[in-house]
Amino acid sequence: MTKPLNIGMIGYGFMGRTHSNAYANVNHFFDLEHKPVLKAVCARDEAKAKAFAEKWGYESVETDWKKLVARKDIDAVDICTPNNLHAEIAIAAAKAGKMILCEKPLSMNVAEGLEMCQAVEKAGVPNIVWYNYRRVPAVTFARQLIDEGKLGRIFHYRAVFLQDWTISADLPQGGTALWRLDAAAAGSGVTGDLLAHCIDTAIWLNGSISTVNAMTETFVKERKHNLTGRVEKVGIDDACAFLCRFKNGSLATFESTRYARGHKALYTFEINGEHASIKWDLHDLHRLQWFDHRTPGPLRAWSSIHVTDGEHPYMSKWWVPGLQIGYEHTFVHQAADFLEGLSSGQPAGPTFREALETQKVCDAVLSSAKSGRWVEVL
Repeated sequence: MTKPLNIGMIGYGFMGRTHSNAYANVNHFFDLEHKPVLKAVCARDEAKAKAFAEKWGYESVETDWKKLVARKDIDAVDICTPNNLHAEIAIAAAKAGKMILCEKPLSMNVAEGLEMCQAVEKAGVPNIVWYNYRRVPAVTFARQLIDEGKLGRIFHYRAVFLQDWTISADLPQGGTALWRLDAAAAGSGVTGDLLAHCIDTAIWLNGSISTVNAMTETFVKERKHNLTGRVEKVGIDDACAFLCRFKNGSLATFESTRYARGHKALYTFEINGEHASIKWDLHDLHRLQWFDHRTPGPLRAWSSIHVTDGEHPYMSKWWVPGLQIGYEHTFVHQAADFLEGLSSGQPAGPTFREALETQKVCDAVLSSAKSGRWVEVL
């Protein structure tokens, strides 16, 4: 018989839906000791929170996150708020003895992230950050191939994340749905929003990053602010590109922008090793492109691995081989890994402490872009 794990979610936007879907479905496909119970959702707009609760099956609604955190019937707090609220909520939840699942990036900056790490470690509460792309079966399979030494020594890592939704100068900043354009709420632009995903995946696959050299650009300098009604300076980065070195000696390039016409969510990475190379594309997320130089010459070529077999990561829990899964399943996988970690005592990653490493790289990238110099990731 499963043990109930009462979830209190703060925020009801896009990520609130993905997480709620994961909690609702995880026990249908994974055999777990714990079962999430959608106990409460919290948002400032009570009417919208009630509508969300009714649609997704939450038992109750709060409009003050402090009341939710203080509730005795809440076991785990899921933070789906703008970035500037992550630290305050997480620290309060840790002091209240709650497990914490926090959306990415961990924090506004390294200083905040360190406080969050210290709070959860002092309280001894389970914690995780929702870097969901680790849980794409093809990406997890790439990690297996690397760990098995199939690529040999790694020479190059390339990552790109492109969107085009902020090009219009008439788009305002701030408020619901557009807080990512407001530096006070987001901390940074594409660096913390898109490149953070790329960096987390890269560290997970290829190890720590040691130094970075970056450039950023804000193409639209002023936008009307939804909360003040005034035209205000834009403080986030619209585009970022950086070079880096990994501690294993490999070189890398990372690029992200919201000004790439024709791209809604193009996330790709390629890794070149001594023996083999791999490529992955979010638009074709169930496939891993593979090139093995050790294959006999006449047969040597790029091949496409359809990552849907029962022997591939996570896929034995889903359908028969050949049938695909999608983006939403990565959150189901993360929920399953978190719950399994509660039972096994082996925490699923990235924990706050692990996600702090990504935050350190983001901070170093922004510092390098400002100074025009190589910056060491501390």
